[in-house]
Amino acid sequence: MAKLVIVRHGQSQANRDNIFTGWTDVPLTEKGIEQGQMVGDELARMGIQFDDAHTSYMSRAIKTMNIILERIDQLYIPVYKTWRLNERHYGALSGLNKAKVKEEVGAEQLHRWRRGYSEVPPKLKQRQHERRYDRLGVKMPYSESLAMTQKRLLPYWEDQIAPRLMDGKNQLIVAHGSSLRALIKYLDQIPDDQIDQVEVPNGKPILYEFDPALNITKKTFITMDGEENGNS
Repeated sequence: MAKLVIVRHGQSQANRDNIFTGWTDVPLTEKGIEQGQMVGDELARMGIQFDDAHTSYMSRAIKTMNIILERIDQLYIPVYKTWRLNERHYGALSGLNKAKVKEEVGAEQLHRWRRGYSEVPPKLKQRQHERRYDRLGVKMPYSESLAMTQKRLLPYWEDQIAPRLMDGKNQLIVAHGSSLRALIKYLDQIPDDQIDQVEVPNGKPILYEFDPALNITKKTFITMDGEENGNS
């Protein structure tokens, strides 16, 4: 029986300030650091031993991962970083305040951009470039829907994470709200028109347990007070 724990990074400054970020790097707040520590302490209490860890190319996820691994005394395990676990790219919305965008376009349109499956936010007029992606030969998106995020995420799941779980190796993923929503949609087989109801809060781990055929046997929402709320 293999275990997978997925965690959205701790609160970032953009989360605190209600700003779209996407592929933009922003630091964790003090609260975000504390959230990572609390996740680590709870996972330590549960005694899960991970074989591998996976995170994005964004510093807020990487730092949350490091905090968690330090608190569970597992800094020695392999950590794999991939752009495929990055937050979705919000295109021209990046850097804008969500409340101001809501005033301009209305709550319904904003909800479709943020929570819908196929809706693509306004695109950038010019493609951005960063060394971290240029060195990989990866072109930064002009904008991404959740469907596009899922499409670039799934090859990594299928090639790097799923085989390890099938081998009985416990895995840890620390990523982002949208990339984790895309993964949850796939794992839980959530219909396109219902994914807008799924939220992934900062620093709230979810535990999946799988049989050797990679069927989900249990899903648990881990709380920070030592209690677990689960459904199978």
